[in-house]
Amino acid sequence: MSGRSEAKAVPLAVKIVVSGGLGVGKTTFIGAISEIEPLDTEAAITQVSVGVDSLAGVESKTTTTVALDFGRITLDPSLVLYLFGTPGQDRFSFLWDDLVEGAIGTVVLADTRRIEDSFPALDYFEERDAPFVLAVNCFDGARHFDLEEVREALGLGPLVPVVACDARLRSSVRDVLVALMDQVVSRHGGRRARVLTPR
Repeated sequence: MSGRSEAKAVPLAVKIVVSGGLGVGKTTFIGAISEIEPLDTEAAITQVSVGVDSLAGVESKTTTTVALDFGRITLDPSLVLYLFGTPGQDRFSFLWDDLVEGAIGTVVLADTRRIEDSFPALDYFEERDAPFVLAVNCFDGARHFDLEEVREALGLGPLVPVVACDARLRSSVRDVLVALMDQVVSRHGGRRARVLTPR
């Protein structure tokens, strides 16, 4: 045994953003996969937000993210994903530039009950030419649509992956993240992924 100690490999840290409209399941999505107790900034929805944040379709929602969600998942000893969830309300969109800086890709969650709420996130990441996947969160009691119908309704091109998910299930969230990593690799063809920077 030599007296020299072997240098411990430092895992590659990769930042992923989870975005979408109010009540789409971002906090749940991150909480389902995170290996640490996820950090969230949930606050009670109060009368102050009436007329400002639309709760149509998610009337039972009592809390909302007001800054960010954060979680971590180790894929293997060499790769760790850090997940950052954006707030869904338009009035907190000023936080997005800071949250996406340095990210290599994004999961945009969609709720078919409020499909139009997907447009701000989709527009934001399309403008930045960022790799992303659209994950259609399957809510209990919601009408289910063919994924190609959702693609068409949102005007997404054929190269954007559209996948179904259940944000409550770790295995489903894992499959969405795998689809995103495949998209990142595909977009960059083995080259180093370009990180997102605000515009």
